[in-house]
This record gives sequence, structure tokens and C-alpha cells, in this order.
Amino acid sequence: MSFFKRLKEKLIGSSEEKETVQQLEQTQQDDDQSPLQLAERAELNTPVEEQKVEEVLPVELPEKHEETSKPEEVEVEKNEIVVIEESVEKEEEKQPSAWSITQKFKAGLEKTRQSFTSKVNDLVARYRKVDEDFFEELEDVLLQADVGVETVMELMDKLRFEVQRKNIKDTNGIQALISEKLVEIYESGGENLTELAIQPKGELTVILFVGVNGVGKTTTIGKLAHRLKSEGKTVMLAAGDTFRAGAIEQLQVWGERVGCEVIAQSEGSDPAAVMYDAIHAAKTRNADVLICDTAGRLQNKVNLMNELEKVHRVISREIPNAPHEVLLALDATTGQNALVQAQTFKEVTNVTGIVLTKLDGTAKGGIVLAIRNKLHIPVKFVGLGEKMDDLQPFDAERYVYGLFAEGLEKELNEVEND
Repeated sequence: MSFFKRLKEKLIGSSEEKETVQQLEQTQQDDDQSPLQLAERAELNTPVEEQKVEEVLPVELPEKHEETSKPEEVEVEKNEIVVIEESVEKEEEKQPSAWSITQKFKAGLEKTRQSFTSKVNDLVARYRKVDEDFFEELEDVLLQADVGVETVMELMDKLRFEVQRKNIKDTNGIQALISEKLVEIYESGGENLTELAIQPKGELTVILFVGVNGVGKTTTIGKLAHRLKSEGKTVMLAAGDTFRAGAIEQLQVWGERVGCEVIAQSEGSDPAAVMYDAIHAAKTRNADVLICDTAGRLQNKVNLMNELEKVHRVISREIPNAPHEVLLALDATTGQNALVQAQTFKEVTNVTGIVLTKLDGTAKGGIVLAIRNKLHIPVKFVGLGEKMDDLQPFDAERYVYGLFAEGLEKELNEVEND
């Protein structure tokens, strides 16, 4: 399957799902209209052979329907139309569509796209042909987006090779080629394990969160707990950051908000003791997942290392092979500083995945590729907004779509018309 066909299938989903999304979009536009207006317009737009509503609707009409007046018959039909539209909308709320998730990536990467893509568009407008001067300026644009030196060099080599192989002379479609190569670079950076290592039913999964103060770690824990609860899992939280003032209270607020019990001790307590209590409480209550917060005192690497080692030791002693995930929360707005933090935490603990927060608040969203290519750690979740469901599993195709949305849409439309 070609890159664009795979991209189109990932972004939009099945044709049935696309039709449902279009119906929902139409429903949202009609929110301010009355049920009678909706019914009348539906009748006008329905082909003659499909106007037999009684044959397609699941509700059977009473036998004395023929005796009722015509206005009452219209009333039944319009009520049924409204019920159908409401049921579709409720179903959409239960199961987010592929396209709705794609739109979250597009909205979350708007700042990066406005900065990065506008520069690429300007570059394409000024250079009608692909030459070495074009590549040098493109290199500068990518570096400004914090894609990272090594990643940019690799991307430039791939682009030069493809331009020569395909004998590309002009800059038309260059955004699509960049997108394809960015996905290739990300996926070649190591195992692309974006799913959490959730244990079989009946076994407790322990997820340890690490990261410096101020990166949105506690907020991310709350959003992840909400996500896991919506999947039907029983989730508990452990307030292991006992040093930062207000950290315990902040996690307890999130616990109340998402409906998760929080195991905590007093401020200044031993974090390892909190983990011990939390694991035993989770076992007693038959919880499915325990998410553990930790302190983020990066300024003293020795103390941080000793503390995390002790926490690891206590958790693995109580549950063999735990913690099953060690997620590092990084603030995307810090750019290359996030890469430095990732390198430091990788030295002191076995980080299994990155959670990149505040991606919607930065114009340097290219840091995702730098982290992946430099450290070979998968980005498992990204924060695309402030809403509860704006924490989304990372997806390379949707990510590059968020970077080049307008240009890729043209390419996708061409694929659809072929």
C-alpha cells in the first residue's frame, strides 16, 4: 500500500465511518433548527423511492395509523428522524472516529504548522526547482522547528536520494515527500510500541511517572487515569511526589475529578513507603492499574537516582517485573531542553515511553522526531489541548498530517480521485 493510501485510510477511516462523520457534521450545523424544520428538509432531500419511512425505521406504527390525520403522521415521522440523529450522536460520543482523532492532531499542532508550514510554503514559492540552495534553506527551517541536527541530516540525505531517483525537478509535492520521509525516520527509530503494557485481567499493572516539576506530570496522570477508566479499568493513584509543596493535594483533586482513589501520606514522607502502601491497597481493592507519581528534582541527579532506585526496588519486590511502564513526561514548549531532560532520566531509570505535554502550546513540535531519533524511546502519548480527552496516543501519520495538513489534503484528494 502506498504512503498516501495508507495515510488516507489512517486519517479518515472506513468509508462507512466517513459517511457517519459527515452526517454528524451536518447535525452540528443544524443544532439551532427546530425538529419540524429538520423533518421538512429531510423529506425534501430524500429521493422518491426512499420516502417510505415505515420500511426503514425500526419502530412499527400502530394498525390504526391509517385512521389518523395526515398532520399527525408527519409528526410521527419527524420525531423518529430526531431520535435517529440523536442516537447517532450518542454513538459518536462513545466511540471517537478516526477523523475526529485526526482533527485533534491538526488542532494541537496548529502553532507548529503556522510557523513551520508557512516557512516551507514560502520556500516552495521562491524556489521553482529543487536544487542545493533549496535544500540548505529547508534544512534551516527544520532546525528552527527543533527537529534536531541528526534527524535533519538524515532527512536531507533521504530527500536528496529520492529527488535524484525520481528525477524530481520542481517543488510541487515536496511537502508530501517530506511527510513520507519523516514517518519513515520515526518508525525506523526503534520498536514502535505505542500501546501501554497492560497486564492480563486479574493482574495489577503498575505505571511509574517521572519528570521534572512543571511539565504537566500530575495533569497527565489524571488524564491517563480518565482514559483507562473509560476503557473499563479500575484505576488507583499513588502520591509519590512528597517533596513539592501542594503536589499531594493536586493529585487528590485530580483523583476526585476522575473518580480514582488516591493513596497518600503526609508531605515529606518516604516515597518508597507510599508506593508500598499503594500497591497493597490496590491489591486489596482488586484494582487493574496503579499510576504512581514521583518527585522531579532534576537539579540533584544523585538524590534523584537514589530515590528512583529505591522506588523501583520496592515496587519490583511486591510485584515481579513491575513497574510495567516508566513514562517520562516532557514539556514540548521547552524544545531542546526536553531532549536534555530525556537523556538525563534515561541514565537514571529504564524509561519505556515518552508523554509529550503541551504540544498545542509550542511552535517547535519537531522535538517529537528529535527525541525519537536521538534516544530511540517511543512517544506513547501527546497532549493536544486542555480537555480531558486531549491526551491522545501518538501516531506518526497523524503527526505529520498535523504539520502539513493543507498540503497533504490536496495530495489525499488526488489519491481519492485516481
